[in-house]
Amino acid sequence: MTLTQKTDRCDIAIVGGGLVGASLAVALEPLARAQQWDVRVLEAKPFSDTPPEQRWQPSFDARSSALAWGTREIYQQLGLWTMLSRHAEPIKTIHVSDRGHLGSTRMQASEQGVDALGYVVPNSWLGHTLWHGLKQGEHVKVMAPVDVKGIDMQPEGSCLDLGGDGQLSAQLVVLADGGRSGLKQQLGIEDTTQDYEQVALVANVRLSQPHHNIAYERFDADGPLALLPLSGQDMAVVWTRSRETYQAALALDDRAFMDQLQRIIGHRVGAFEHVGARYHYPLQLVQAKEQVRRHLAVLGNAAHYLHPVAGQGYNLAIRGVMDLVSTLSEAAQAGAQPGDLTWLQRYEAKRRGDQRDVITFSDGLIRMFANAHPLLGHVRAAGLIALSTVGPARRWLARRAMGV
Repeated sequence: MTLTQKTDRCDIAIVGGGLVGASLAVALEPLARAQQWDVRVLEAKPFSDTPPEQRWQPSFDARSSALAWGTREIYQQLGLWTMLSRHAEPIKTIHVSDRGHLGSTRMQASEQGVDALGYVVPNSWLGHTLWHGLKQGEHVKVMAPVDVKGIDMQPEGSCLDLGGDGQLSAQLVVLADGGRSGLKQQLGIEDTTQDYEQVALVANVRLSQPHHNIAYERFDADGPLALLPLSGQDMAVVWTRSRETYQAALALDDRAFMDQLQRIIGHRVGAFEHVGARYHYPLQLVQAKEQVRRHLAVLGNAAHYLHPVAGQGYNLAIRGVMDLVSTLSEAAQAGAQPGDLTWLQRYEAKRRGDQRDVITFSDGLIRMFANAHPLLGHVRAAGLIALSTVGPARRWLARRAMGV
């Protein structure tokens, strides 16, 4: 959809139609229907009307997301899980170990009384499913392709500059345009940043044997190695390297690259037979110092960007989506507008504890396992052995991984 006039108005404008922005739009549809709100999703990429199953093709090189059990429950609540589950590979076991030290622990879905601790879904299929859900709504409209040039924050609302497509005013603007949000910078919203001086190498591999739906987290002195189950005998690799060593790892030929992985993980997964395209990105802990203003909310990677060690960044964002929708519903029942600062501050307060806990947990893992001090190695080994033998502690860690 494109603008038919130079000035347009809506109640809520979501900047960014990626995974987080589209999830918010789908979650808002029932509330928008009840309140007769006009909600817009502003996305820079074109929107396809072709049914997802017809235009989606499995790709060995596709990047994936790990969805915690709690996120699966959210998508089920939104009516998306039946479709999403067609290409979701369950994680039934999480195996955690520390290279060079005794001790390991296994967290089992069966011990939690659930079918899976989480699921691994190709990002392309997750995106197709969300956009299919968007098309089913009547009160959420997609404007694509459209480029948001800037935002003018005014007392009565926010005005978005859409370049040649005119202007759009909204009671509430939600920034869900990713970790490199130029709009956030334009608005003067600063970040608290901690550079881990690490780089994540991401690729898919094929194994010589079935993975049995086990996810592996193998800690190494230079950074953790995660293997996540995909369909068949494929697994997604997230290999964290130091800033000094990652280029050497990228420069390896395929066989040498897989040999390096084999040395770290051992032969518990079988042999590595094939590796696909490799991607890399720097790792930082980033938090926006302001996540709400009057008529403005910041979500997803624009609000917080985490180390992938515990796989909780996306799941944290989706819980933020649902808390925002819940708060907007409460505000509407009280007669308040979507951009009311008092209610947005309540939303921010509601999210503060969850963000703090997840960030502390993820950051603590990195600090504990990235330290090569011999004494800490023994402490880690003792901790993993304890987790393996002490049921309540293991179940607590599993529920943390499940996002519940």
